[in-house]
Amino acid sequence: MMATANSWLIGLVLCAGAGLNLFAADTNQATTSPARIEADAAARARKAYLEIRDRFQADTNNVEVAWQYARACYNVASSATNNAERAKIAEEGIGVSRRLVARKPDLVQAHYYLGMNLGQLADTKRNMAALKIVDEMEREFEAARKLDERFEHAGADRNLGLLYSQAPSIISIGSRSKARQHLRRTVDLDPDFPENRLDLIEAYSKWGSRNDGLRELKALEELWLEARKQFAGDDWAADWVDWDRRLEAARRKLGAPPKPVESPRHRD
Repeated sequence: MMATANSWLIGLVLCAGAGLNLFAADTNQATTSPARIEADAAARARKAYLEIRDRFQADTNNVEVAWQYARACYNVASSATNNAERAKIAEEGIGVSRRLVARKPDLVQAHYYLGMNLGQLADTKRNMAALKIVDEMEREFEAARKLDERFEHAGADRNLGLLYSQAPSIISIGSRSKARQHLRRTVDLDPDFPENRLDLIEAYSKWGSRNDGLRELKALEELWLEARKQFAGDDWAADWVDWDRRLEAARRKLGAPPKPVESPRHRD
């Protein structure tokens, strides 16, 4: 689902290279181009956003609708084709999230989607203004983590880990030790969610920790087929496009041999 993605992260480009899907278990997805899958996901996100926006405007005091609206804003912003649109939608999500945080400070969704939409806004700036936003993101994800560290497949720790990994260490909050702590925690909390291990693998690769990266890569490959079954359907199709690309990129960077295609097994 798109709300688990981290496309907002400042300067982060994780989806390099196309790569073959060597673990394809879904025939329909395998025969559909990645571009079409992503376009379909963006269209569904836009439709959901318009529907939930209408519901929110008709009932602005509905807490459930409010946080779903904030989530929808993030999803649409993450697939925006230009910074002006991304910033506009992100600011909608920030506004509703901030009001929700004020009303329901113990609601994990309010803090989490405030952090996510702040990230989208920061991604449109890429300068010192973006670094100022990072501090607020850190606070919101910390608040979300304390309320429910398992929410969105350990999403708060995942986002904190990426923040600490990618932010500068001199003029911002960057910290390799904190990044490792939070990314490792996501795997402890939800080891079967591909995004968690991919983020940790990519961090190890960035830091030159090849043996650690290869160990996590092996663990990820062992759960890959089962994860395809667990996270299946249209809601996850675009995530699998992203994850497939990143898995192949991680293999190349770590110098791991390509995993052979596994033939389907038939039982009599």
